[in-house]
Amino acid sequence: MELRTYLKINPADSVVVCLQPKKKGEIIEVDGTSVTLNQDTPAGHKVLIKDVRQGEDIIKYGYPIGHAREDLKAGDWVNENNLKTNLSGTLEYTYQPVGEELSIPVENRTFRGYIRKNGDVGVRNEIWIIPTVGCVNGIAERLADQLRKEIADDGSIDAVYAWHHNYGCSQLSDDHENTRKVLRDICLHPNAGAVLVLSLGCENNQPEDFMQMLGDYDKERIKLLVTQRVEGDEVEAGMNLLRELYAVASQDHREEVPVSKLRVGLKCGGSDGFSGITANPLVGEFSDWLVAQGGTSVLTEVPEMFGAETILMNRCRTEELFQQTVSMINNFKNYFLSHGEPVGENPSPGNKAGGISTLEDKALGCTQKCGKAPVSGVMEYGDRLTATGLNLLSAPGNDLVASTALASCGCHLVLFTTGRGTPFGTFVPTMKIATNPTLAKNKPSWVDFSAGQLIEGRTMQELVPEFIDKVLSVASGELARNEENGYREISIFKNGVTL
Repeated sequence: MELRTYLKINPADSVVVCLQPKKKGEIIEVDGTSVTLNQDTPAGHKVLIKDVRQGEDIIKYGYPIGHAREDLKAGDWVNENNLKTNLSGTLEYTYQPVGEELSIPVENRTFRGYIRKNGDVGVRNEIWIIPTVGCVNGIAERLADQLRKEIADDGSIDAVYAWHHNYGCSQLSDDHENTRKVLRDICLHPNAGAVLVLSLGCENNQPEDFMQMLGDYDKERIKLLVTQRVEGDEVEAGMNLLRELYAVASQDHREEVPVSKLRVGLKCGGSDGFSGITANPLVGEFSDWLVAQGGTSVLTEVPEMFGAETILMNRCRTEELFQQTVSMINNFKNYFLSHGEPVGENPSPGNKAGGISTLEDKALGCTQKCGKAPVSGVMEYGDRLTATGLNLLSAPGNDLVASTALASCGCHLVLFTTGRGTPFGTFVPTMKIATNPTLAKNKPSWVDFSAGQLIEGRTMQELVPEFIDKVLSVASGELARNEENGYREISIFKNGVTL
């Protein structure tokens, strides 16, 4: 079979995407018309297939991705130098529901998870040490190291981690509450079989008040140590509590659980021109499949919805959810504007090098990760999941902050698509899906699955079942690459001043 070397994504598009590097003077045939390339054009980048006047919109994915900065000719390489975003400030929106429901059969699939006392399900059985304030990060890490050594030969615990952060004190208002909410959410996450909350004692995030935020928690599995109140060796005091926690968590075992219990976060980073063609649509197919099974997926990165937000708004099940989505979008735009920053300058140097020229270009590819399912829930930063189905979560585009937000809202794992590559992981399994075969070949220790097979001749129909099997294997205990490498961390959103 002859491989395609360029792709017109939508019949309305005025550009094609080069699937392989193209040379000046090459001729491509599009809709019965011959187009001669006017410049060398890298893979993942766009070539104009019709003349465009200055100020006229350029169309990709069937939507405008910006307007021409100057008159352009068919065959021109379209990039950030000749394409300008249409985005500016906040907008008013009208609810125009599309009402599309999924028609995907229920397969009654399962995964092997840990059923917790409250009925929640985890995909890992780990022991976590969670500092209420950054001042005790060192103690937390020392405790984690010591416990790892003590239980090194025991396979009943998947991992032991201390989740470092710099906050918990010297923060005001929303920043302080965001820190407390995220730390609360981590404490209550079902991937933890047991948690030691480690406090200094004098921080703004006062330990007793913080523990009250946890509600009716399992006191056998979550314990508090306030180090300033320990007479003598706080490490030994911490180890005594950790041994108690280990004795409980080590009795847990995996059971078959309906896939309807699975909650998955959707994230992209280091995107390229293939993201919206391969990996994001693949993840979107998985998201739709999971929602159809009764499961849950969560899309975040609000700034990377700008330019594609109406697609999500009109998929909201109710007008109330629509209004919540409007607020989420405009509040984030106002956050940018209040700091004197434009709302449309999101693409990074790596994005631009990979073929993404404007924020609309990025957003229209980014939002494909959530498929076509109706929106069933909208969450503020730090909220915990309550609705099944597709949810939207308010968080920035930053990889570490957004992935932490997805995990803390209750996602068991994060599906992270990338074209440039990234090794990191948050505190839940963070699966990397490569958009192109070159990345998958060059970084096998980073990549869990290659969607780049879609430009090597594989079809979406072939790849989706394989990808579903891979995700369920990781949910059942197979380590994601970031877990194999020990690359795991958290990052909390900060907006205001530090005292």
